[in-house]
Amino acid sequence: MSGPLERAKATPAVAFCFLVNQLLGRERWARERLAPFAGQSVEFRPPLLPPLRLTILPDGTVREDGDEPQAVIGLEGISGGPLAEELRVLARHLRWDAEEDLSRVVGDVAAHRIAGAGRAFLDWQADNVRRLSDALVGYGTDEARLLITRGELKQLGDTVAAFDATLAGLERRVARLV
Repeated sequence: MSGPLERAKATPAVAFCFLVNQLLGRERWARERLAPFAGQSVEFRPPLLPPLRLTILPDGTVREDGDEPQAVIGLEGISGGPLAEELRVLARHLRWDAEEDLSRVVGDVAAHRIAGAGRAFLDWQADNVRRLSDALVGYGTDEARLLITRGELKQLGDTVAAFDATLAGLERRVARLV
C-alpha cells in the first residue's frame, strides 16, 4: 500500500474508504459516474456505530471526512439530491465479489471453501434469528399471553360485531317504547 492511506490513522472511516476504493478500483464505470460529484460529501449512518463521512474525489474514488453531506445513507435508505440518486444506482449495480478478492490472497480452492463457510455462518445466524423470533412470539402468545393470535383476534372482532348488532336492536326497541 502506498500513497496517503499508509500515512492515515487506522480509523473505521479509513478502513471503509479503503474497501470502497478497492471496489471502485475494479469498476471504471462507477468511478466515472461518481466523478461529476467531486467535492461533495456522503454520510453513512450505520446502526450502533458513529457516522462515517466521505468526500468524493475528482477521479471518482473517496476519502474520509468532508463538509456538510449532500447525501445520507442509513437504515431508512438514501436521502439527498442528485448525488443520492446516483448512489441508489450504484447500490443496485455494484457488487463486491469477496471470494474473488480472497482468492488473490489464499488461492481459488481455499477462497471457495472460506466463502462457503462464511455463507454457512451467515445462514446459521439468520436461522438463529428466525428461531429466536419464533420462540419469542410463541412465548408472547402461548405462555405469557402478552399477544393474541389472528384467530383469537378474528373471534374477538366477531363477538364485538355480534354485540354491536344486539345493542343496535335493543336501541331500536327502546326507541319504539319511548
